[in-house]
Amino acid sequence: MLQLLRPLIESLQPYLVPICFVCAWAIVLAIIGNTFAAVNASVRRAKEMHQIPCANCRFFTNDHRLKCPVHPMTALSERAIDCPDYRSTRPEFLDRL
Repeated sequence: MLQLLRPLIESLQPYLVPICFVCAWAIVLAIIGNTFAAVNASVRRAKEMHQIPCANCRFFTNDHRLKCPVHPMTALSERAIDCPDYRSTRPEFLDRL
């Protein structure tokens, strides 16, 4: 059986080094690309989460059982970003800055 495969292996041998070289670099570039995509997604998610105003709201209780008595289901979630009942604990002139 090996005698039948020997000519095939010998004919492919000059092409194996370039094929392995390209495959190795393709794997390295795929890892770098996936790492970059993961970091980019994490940064986007962090920016979105920092827009949630609940921690600075007057109604926020900081209690794990009831975070917000006005909207308990949306407190500290993305749906709270444009909360119509948001009242800042900071003075009004600081909110305009």
